[in-house]
Amino acid sequence: MEQQTVSIAKAGIIASLNARTSILASANPLESRYNPNLSVVENIKLPPTLLSRFDLIYLILDSPNADQDRQLAQHLVGLYHGSPNIAKPPLDTDLLRDYIDYARENINPSLSDEATEQLLASYMELRNPPGGNIGNSGARTISATPRQLESLIRTSEALAKMRYSSTVTRDDAMEAVRLLKVATQAAATDPRTGRIDMDMINTGRTTVDRELEEGLYIGLKEYLAGKRGSRLAVRDIVRQLSEISNQPVSQENVLKALRQMEADGLLQFNERAQSLFVRTGIVS
Repeated sequence: MEQQTVSIAKAGIIASLNARTSILASANPLESRYNPNLSVVENIKLPPTLLSRFDLIYLILDSPNADQDRQLAQHLVGLYHGSPNIAKPPLDTDLLRDYIDYARENINPSLSDEATEQLLASYMELRNPPGGNIGNSGARTISATPRQLESLIRTSEALAKMRYSSTVTRDDAMEAVRLLKVATQAAATDPRTGRIDMDMINTGRTTVDRELEEGLYIGLKEYLAGKRGSRLAVRDIVRQLSEISNQPVSQENVLKALRQMEADGLLQFNERAQSLFVRTGIVS
């Protein structure tokens, strides 16, 4: 998507074709209801490798609003009784189509010095926001990546095209930054911490998730170090870890950590029997 090409490898033909077009997509949340306590990735279950390719991600939530609800209800009722209340578009469809076609074919804006300086300054501010963007462990969460900088450049150029301008101005760059903040970064806000974490879009996991997984792995390794040569049941391990930490421990997270420890050669894990054998070489 971001390279604007399509790769073909079929019937002995291997080629890379230009696909210079925009992609507008929509997705419904799981169970047709958005859960504000979950991240965008968890709500719509799109692969992060696909979701991170979009320049702008908007959350359109159905929040109660008396005026908007009344207008929508009047429109729907009008479809079945009387004349529907259909708003006239501010611009003729054919004119809009011709306007867009001309811009795509004839307008190729370039960045001005002022726009370049603004994009660089805005990117650095996104990377290092005032007050910091520090996680629970003291590590800084990622609030912008080079992919977001490329997104800002494409959006700035698109704004200049809308004006039939051959030059991207500082105002175009500032508007692109504003759109990124109200769109993608709003979707990349971790609902548990309120902090912007672009890893949630890029990898599907937040910094908090990684910290919890790393902490569980270390705690589980320390616990099993005292059980060398023993065979244990997963449910017993989950219960013991919950008692040690004084908070519920998810069995799913424990299973994930056990799979990783088996891959590291620290134990033998029988997932079907939900049991494991701790190797004698494991150390805390």
